[in-house]
Amino acid sequence: MGFVKVVKNKSYFKRFQVKFRRRRECKTDYYARQRMIIQDKNKYKTPKYRFVVRISNRDITCQVFSADMTHDICLASAYAHELKRYGVKLGLTNYAAAYCTGLLLARRVNAKFKLDYEGQTEVDGEDYNVEADPEGNAPFKCLLDVGLCRTTTGARLFGALKGACDGGLYIPHNDRRFPGSKREDGDFVADTETHKNYIFGGHVADYMRQLEEDDEDAFKKQFGGYIKAGIKADDMEDMYAKAHAAIRADPNKARADSECGNNKTRSGKKPSEFPAKRWNQAKVSVQQRKGRIKQKLVARGLTKAE
Repeated sequence: MGFVKVVKNKSYFKRFQVKFRRRRECKTDYYARQRMIIQDKNKYKTPKYRFVVRISNRDITCQVFSADMTHDICLASAYAHELKRYGVKLGLTNYAAAYCTGLLLARRVNAKFKLDYEGQTEVDGEDYNVEADPEGNAPFKCLLDVGLCRTTTGARLFGALKGACDGGLYIPHNDRRFPGSKREDGDFVADTETHKNYIFGGHVADYMRQLEEDDEDAFKKQFGGYIKAGIKADDMEDMYAKAHAAIRADPNKARADSECGNNKTRSGKKPSEFPAKRWNQAKVSVQQRKGRIKQKLVARGLTKAE
């Protein structure tokens, strides 16, 4: 048997440094995060803003963050489950929903800072970058934060990026990873028709038609919610077009009383209508404490009440 060198010995573990918790949980890439938020020390209180996109199994989250010395500050946020207020009831995690969520966040940010950048009102799938008004305020600039997601061609996070850019935010990017883009002769060529088709849910409509022709039972199982809501493949483009217009008309639409959330516990009452909560325990006198002890002893038959 040859010589085997022990690498992970006592000296190794003495010098071993545990990674940050969120790095161990595969939630934050601190190497990329540091390079995204770092800047010169003489630029005090001029933070870099990040356009954060996170996609879960049931929702899409878009937020604008700035880094402080001890914590992050969220300036605005938008969620895919809010699209129900604008007419999109189903398919809240597809590419078209990601576009709507990014558009909703962009319109909220512009409304919050009173910026008059409308963005790209006519959606045609082409790459768009907002142009600064030399006589007015500069557009809101932020950087795309993809986290630990894979930046593959056609990924949904680029749908949120496209929606935010069309909504009037300035996010430096290119069109290499939009749906339909491919490399030809060493250069990336964008396919605007394919991209527009994805923005209006055309890829979902095509799959609905194909599945309905091939296997009707699978179609009823896969798109049972669409059938129950009366949404057909030909209605997809019109539904998302109306949602885009409704988002631009009122990006801060209030939640209705019937919108209960995932826990289904919303009662529709205002906070002032609920009884006030008392978190500290009420004071108990010595006589009351002795009385409680005496009641417990009597209940056990250990003494008689006087």
